[in-house]
Amino acid sequence: MSDENDLVLIVTIVKKGWGDKVVKASRKAGAKGGTIVFGRGTGVHENKSLLGMLIEPEKEVVLTLAESANTDAIIEKINEDVSLNKPGTGLGFVVPLERVFGTAHVICDLHQNCELHVLEDEDDS
Repeated sequence: MSDENDLVLIVTIVKKGWGDKVVKASRKAGAKGGTIVFGRGTGVHENKSLLGMLIEPEKEVVLTLAESANTDAIIEKINEDVSLNKPGTGLGFVVPLERVFGTAHVICDLHQNCELHVLEDEDDS
């Protein structure tokens, strides 16, 4: 576990199919990658119907763990490539992280003086 305050979580919510664009943009700006989670919108502008049937808008939520020093560059690149400043394209926000665990490769990249240990499955028989 790391108590370092040098990592943030950049959360970007976009239309279905746009998550890959967000990940590519963030990687261009220095992020190591991202995780795409699927969801559905429930905002006031999300209630659309087709032939009397309500259409539930699908969303992609991109979670990007990044160094706080790179946050502005990553946000700018996402805005540039995905045009989040235009209405209806999505939104993003940044969450400062107090503790991070299970991310040994990220922590090692930051500090460059640690070893990664891989646990091997033990045979219980």
